[in-house]
Amino acid sequence: MKKRLWRMAAMATTMAILAGCAGEEDVVQMAPLPSVTNEISSTQHWQAQVGDGVGQYYSALQPTVAYDKVFAADRQGLVAAFDLESGDAVWQQSVQTETPALLSGGLSASYGKVYVGGETGQVYALDAETGERVWQQNVNGEVLAKPLVEAGLVIVNTSRGELVALDAESGEPQWNNANDVPNLSLRGESAPVTISGGVFWGMANGRLGAAMIETGRSIWQIPISTPKGATEIDRLVDVDATPVIDGDRLYAVGYNGQLVSIDLRSGKAAWKRDFSSAKDFLVAGNSIYLIDDKDNVVALDARNGLEKWRNTQLAYRILTAPAASGGYLVVGDSQGYLHWLDPQTGDFVAQQSLEGNGIAVAPVQTDDGYIVITRDGQLRKLSIE
Repeated sequence: MKKRLWRMAAMATTMAILAGCAGEEDVVQMAPLPSVTNEISSTQHWQAQVGDGVGQYYSALQPTVAYDKVFAADRQGLVAAFDLESGDAVWQQSVQTETPALLSGGLSASYGKVYVGGETGQVYALDAETGERVWQQNVNGEVLAKPLVEAGLVIVNTSRGELVALDAESGEPQWNNANDVPNLSLRGESAPVTISGGVFWGMANGRLGAAMIETGRSIWQIPISTPKGATEIDRLVDVDATPVIDGDRLYAVGYNGQLVSIDLRSGKAAWKRDFSSAKDFLVAGNSIYLIDDKDNVVALDARNGLEKWRNTQLAYRILTAPAASGGYLVVGDSQGYLHWLDPQTGDFVAQQSLEGNGIAVAPVQTDDGYIVITRDGQLRKLSIE
């Protein structure tokens, strides 16, 4: 059976214990909360509650914004819609049956529906206006990442190494692209992305895959990470971060691997840089913003991969993926803080406490602010000034 490692505090704690056996000086410690003088302030427009949240479980249940609503979910199976402007509840629907739904992958909204997946291998489609369940389909593997909805399909990347396409209207399976998975991998999967009739996704075997979106037929696979080292942990090579398409380039990063820029026209690497990350990253203008495996925030030049700046003051605080809002860079941490950075220098410009038992997923930008959810299900719309 394939073993999965938690990609959060449990992973860091395991590493710390292993390192501590060799000497106390190697023990991993969370960086103290930086002292920051706020140069910007935030205004809270509304707050709502989404069930019990995700607790301390691994979850990529990032809210999504569509149809003038915010859609969010908790791990136990509650999916809810809120008015984007007022925060008023529009509907809520539980997809739980006899057993908890254990939602963990999503949410996506398109074709008038909301799509979400879970650890039990179920993918759900709900009516975006009413919350009524339209269909439910089992894909025989955990769904830990956001579904891709495109070309009339809902495409999910499962923990069994299968990319599965379902009909967006009926949920009926359309195609399956299966790949080998290693015996040990990080807990998490890459969400697929698409452009020009192709779908691209990261794999637990350290490769970036490309396939035809209509048929699922493989086009190519490119190694992003190569197993190295003597132990299974040293040889982890997952590509769990969602690839990013920007113009004619596709960017991908692997754990214990590389950050790669791929020319979409030729399918060949334009440049490669040694880098290790399992979190989603951001491409904005000529910059790439990433969180490395030590929770350092790093900016690189998208044209050549050269490092621009590195902020090490949030090391091992279990950061979210980076997000952009109001012209700034923002990351959340496991103690419930949002950290705002100048995207040009990496210097702190503000720090914001949301309490709420930590933040697991990156804030979601809106036209006039941002949406953030805490681990205990507190959903907020805020803006910065």
